[in-house]
Amino acid sequence: MTTASATHSVTEVTAPPASAVATGPAVLVLEDGTRYSGRAYGATGRTLGEVVFSTGMTGYQETLTDPSYAGQIVLMTAPHIGNTGANDTDMESRRIWVSGFVVRDPARRVSNFRAERSLDEDLVNDGVVGISGIDTRAVTRHIRSAGAMRAGIFSGGDAELSEAEQLELVRGQAGMAGKNLSAQVTTPERYDVPAAEGVERVGSIAVLDLGIKRATVQYLSEHGFDVIVLPAATTLEQVREIAPDALFYSNGPGDPAASEDAVALLRELLRDGLPYFGICFGNQLLGRALGLGTYKLPFGHRGINQPVLDKRTGRVEITAQNHGFAVDAPIEGEFEAPEGFGRVRVSHYSLNDQVVEGLECLDIPAFSVQYHPEAAAGPHDAFYLFHRFRELVSTRSARSTSGKTQEA
Repeated sequence: MTTASATHSVTEVTAPPASAVATGPAVLVLEDGTRYSGRAYGATGRTLGEVVFSTGMTGYQETLTDPSYAGQIVLMTAPHIGNTGANDTDMESRRIWVSGFVVRDPARRVSNFRAERSLDEDLVNDGVVGISGIDTRAVTRHIRSAGAMRAGIFSGGDAELSEAEQLELVRGQAGMAGKNLSAQVTTPERYDVPAAEGVERVGSIAVLDLGIKRATVQYLSEHGFDVIVLPAATTLEQVREIAPDALFYSNGPGDPAASEDAVALLRELLRDGLPYFGICFGNQLLGRALGLGTYKLPFGHRGINQPVLDKRTGRVEITAQNHGFAVDAPIEGEFEAPEGFGRVRVSHYSLNDQVVEGLECLDIPAFSVQYHPEAAAGPHDAFYLFHRFRELVSTRSARSTSGKTQEA
């Protein structure tokens, strides 16, 4: 489909094929009765989900293929979407996961040497119902005031439904609170990725796939880990049989309060002494494993421009985030984990609204962050966390080896 080569020659992909360009009216309906009329975009039909907004100026393909967005209708605040097309390299998973897609101005032409196809084609192929041509700024301001809410996009024949019928469908769906979506997005079976060539091996790491992105697996491999990616339903006995040197919980969709099996598994593995690193959903599940509560944010944090303070260094990081729930913990000082894991402190917090953005255990080898240090679309301010975890595992392994040598 493309003539792009090592010399980056001009791509042949210039415009979406007619078969991928939707026509006709569409409407976005919110559960409070607010309606926004626009044009059909992507697949046509009906889709339901929680409407949220993402403030990223770039990286729309990484957003669409992030499993953490399962069950959500994503609105892009950047007005022009699709201009760089789509390619296989920037896919963060095997498919698009968003329930629906809302944009102001879809690109009429593709203009990037890396494009292998248009974004429109991916939306149609994965059955993603979208809407374009609406005032996305107005919708964003409404969500910021009223909060994320249930919504639906209706196009094609479903656009002909009465307003009352459309609103009934929107209000009839379950909300995000209480949903466990890990089983929908996890890997169906274990797969292994060895430590990258030329990198000193640290050990093996068991990764619980709750909606992991490809970049995470790649970066763990590049930091010296033999990566063992496991389905979300993996049992304690199965992990112990693998006998990994470290443990990682990925990002993922849904309500952390509805993932008690993953929490119970984490508690036992923390008691086994496994070094732990969690990202996003993995941060929320660490909080619950420690005995802390979680709660739903009014409209969440989604985008690649979220400022976070690292309390250890005093450095401000611009981070990529995608979460609608957060850990309930005091920002200042240390506290005892209710579940008996010793002292804990909040390591990072949001400078926008003081939401907890990281946890650090002081008496066990475990820490987590609420944001995405692996962000393939950037920014990369938090990339150092992979090195920090590598050092934690290496130091612990060295101490263990030294102790065994002295005993001998």
